[in-house]
Amino acid sequence: MKTSTLGLFAGLLLGVAAAAGGFTGFLIAIVLGLIGFVLGGQRDGDFDVTTLLRGRGRG
Repeated sequence: MKTSTLGLFAGLLLGVAAAAGGFTGFLIAIVLGLIGFVLGGQRDGDFDVTTLLRGRGRG
């Protein structure tokens, strides 16, 4: 199992545990799952998060 997939599952489980239901809980689970997926993908080398966070150079 890839680290990005494992991070996705971990984020989803943490979101469900933290929110415990409702639409707000659903949104928190999705956000935490996405964060886990991105961090796992970064660790696996699937994509580079620093290019997303770095702004364009001016000039």
